[in-house]
Amino acid sequence: MIEITSLHDGRVADYTRVGDPRWLLEQGLFVAEGRLVVRRLFEAGTFAVRSVLITPAAQAALIDILEAARCPIYLCAQELMNQLAGFNFHRGCLALGERPRPIHSASRFQAAHRLVALEGVGNPDNVGGLFRVAAAFGVEAILLDAASGDPLYRKAIRTSMGAAFRVPFAQTAEWLAALAGIRAAGADVIALTPNASATNLSDYVSNRPRDRQVVVMLGAEGPGLSRDAMSVATTTVRIPIAQDVDSLNVVVAAGIALAALT
Repeated sequence: MIEITSLHDGRVADYTRVGDPRWLLEQGLFVAEGRLVVRRLFEAGTFAVRSVLITPAAQAALIDILEAARCPIYLCAQELMNQLAGFNFHRGCLALGERPRPIHSASRFQAAHRLVALEGVGNPDNVGGLFRVAAAFGVEAILLDAASGDPLYRKAIRTSMGAAFRVPFAQTAEWLAALAGIRAAGADVIALTPNASATNLSDYVSNRPRDRQVVVMLGAEGPGLSRDAMSVATTTVRIPIAQDVDSLNVVVAAGIALAALT
């Protein structure tokens, strides 16, 4: 444990930029906030942790994790943490994780039995919520297009409750080509849509071969999936809802579909 008593201590200079997502991206870093999320970051072991900034109260709660940590642990008062971060942060714990190198090919996901594919889902709350739902229902990987939000943006991480550390993902501009390749290998690629002409989810679940790989495609609320995305799908599937409701939140829709497929 390294005690920090000054705002100007260069060892914690990175924490003055935790509110700047562009800077974090340029530095190859992401931020985990709060005791539960930081614990899950260490437990997952998926990403290297550069350092942790923690208050004495949070240190006591995470001592079992921190004792085995192989990174600097900076201990400071809550008021100093707030001043460093630039906002009132009362969770008592911040960690800087190191981003992996970009994945330029999604081929490593072709063997996954159940995948989720996101097109244009930009809202970080929705991205985080989708990772949380995916983890809950055993999704083995998530494939995001370039227009979707960053799963390692701090708000997305917080909403996911750390599930972004557990569910493998790739974000690629070659999203459609990757899905076409997965389909060509024999997977069912289903497009969720409110369109009345689509197959009811319960009918699809009843009739699909259980051992076949399945990809669930989800689009942004409002526009939904693009025509190009729809053209990659092997089938379109709808969740029946009341006629006076136009659609479901994308996280809710994903939860219903994945629960039915589990």
